[in-house]
Amino acid sequence: MRLAVLTSVIVVMLGALPAYFGARALTDDPVFGTLDALDVPGWAATQTVDDVSGSRWCLLDCRLRERTADSERPPEETAQVYEQALLRDGWRRWEVDRCPDQQETGTYTCWRRDELTLDLWVRVPTCVPPPVDGEPAIVPVPEPGEEPPAECSGASVTLKVRNAIDDDRTRPLPSTDPSLTGEDPFPTLTDDPLGELTPSPS
Repeated sequence: MRLAVLTSVIVVMLGALPAYFGARALTDDPVFGTLDALDVPGWAATQTVDDVSGSRWCLLDCRLRERTADSERPPEETAQVYEQALLRDGWRRWEVDRCPDQQETGTYTCWRRDELTLDLWVRVPTCVPPPVDGEPAIVPVPEPGEEPPAECSGASVTLKVRNAIDDDRTRPLPSTDPSLTGEDPFPTLTDDPLGELTPSPS
């Protein structure tokens, strides 16, 4: 009996516990733990939603972590507290082209820390409901006697975290070496568009 109990304990210690902690490591992303640790006030991170795509080991696509949150205060104040929190947590402003890739409203800044890049986008919230089945949503109109809906206030926050090796903005720009692109089909013209006249034989 004692041998059976000792064997069971050894099996649990060598098998079950490593399997548990291994599964926990696979499901828990430490990057979200880093975002949780950002020292932002409670009013700046309400209704937080996390989304993940890609592979942690960069199989086919590297992992992209995206967090969206609502803020109870205006975009300018919200962006300021997030930027200060990122600086305190060791992130540094990253001045790079394509930040953002396309023109966005509000405040859009890019950051780097160790092997990660982070995009912070703070803007006025969208108060109109999203489209349903491809059809634009209809803003509800209050019935007679009902109070009108509250004004759209606060801010929306999006944080996107990528692995730096998978971020196109960390790579050098394509080379324009003529040996790689071939000869220029439109050579530069001289100052005289007619060029030098060739004397004809007499």
